[in-house]
Amino acid sequence: MENNNDVREFLMSRRSRITPAQAGLPAYGGTRRVAGLKREEVAMLTGVSTEYYARLERGNLRGVSESVLESLAGALHLDEAERAHLLDLAKAATPAPASRTRRARAEVRPSVQRILAGMTGTPAYVRNSRMDVLAANGLCFALYAGILSPESLPLNLARFMFLDPRSQEFFLEWDTIADDLAAALRAETGRNPHDRALNSLIGDLATGSTEFSTRWARHNVRFHRSARKTLHNPLIGDIELTGDSLEFPGTGLTLIAYTAEPESHAQEQLDFLSSWSTTNKRPIETAPAHPRTAAIIPPDGDSRD
Repeated sequence: MENNNDVREFLMSRRSRITPAQAGLPAYGGTRRVAGLKREEVAMLTGVSTEYYARLERGNLRGVSESVLESLAGALHLDEAERAHLLDLAKAATPAPASRTRRARAEVRPSVQRILAGMTGTPAYVRNSRMDVLAANGLCFALYAGILSPESLPLNLARFMFLDPRSQEFFLEWDTIADDLAAALRAETGRNPHDRALNSLIGDLATGSTEFSTRWARHNVRFHRSARKTLHNPLIGDIELTGDSLEFPGTGLTLIAYTAEPESHAQEQLDFLSSWSTTNKRPIETAPAHPRTAAIIPPDGDSRD
């Protein structure tokens, strides 16, 4: 993927969303021909010449000092993820050494597998930076019934989200999660622009999903740290959980764990699903998507009234 295009589109999209009033600039009469700030206004706020900023917006970040980048980030009101993305884009613009070190393959250590197995009351999985789920515990397999299984690993969450129609029945806030996932992948391409597997994934998603390509064109970025999600499980119905990410430094791996509020209905659902998954070895059959029910079926198979 061409770094100059990414830089240009990112800077233009951030500039267009800020009004002069938000930037603290005086309002002038007449009709503005551009949405958001003009190039010369961003240049003034950054403390560089208009010609210099025009060079940056053409996609040339090579040799730009960190102090200028930080000033530009402030002028464009970039948040933490956007600021990091700008620095990553600038780093990628610097010519790489002739012999680029090959990225090590991320593997789940046995000790991490034991951590997953020990989280008996918490659905959890481990993924890499390309959103490949590499390992999961039993309760996570039960929560993602019909989607995740030991046989289906590795499973790419982005492919599932944008290329598998079941994702819209499983993730009830599909649009929000799709936004977040595309933004997380955009941030990852900034960090690792030469990752061939990642670039191949982006290409497949862009050609196979209009929903993805539309989101990709927005150049939004975010850190994938914590989010509330409502999932639909065929056994327990709709369940609202909080997903938190815990990174394993130096490995490129992240553990995602789902928890529920103490003494909540969601916690009761998780407790039941945990009990069911340990006493029943047969897979959960996928129930019809509509109508959704919140009925909980006891382990003996009889429905509660």
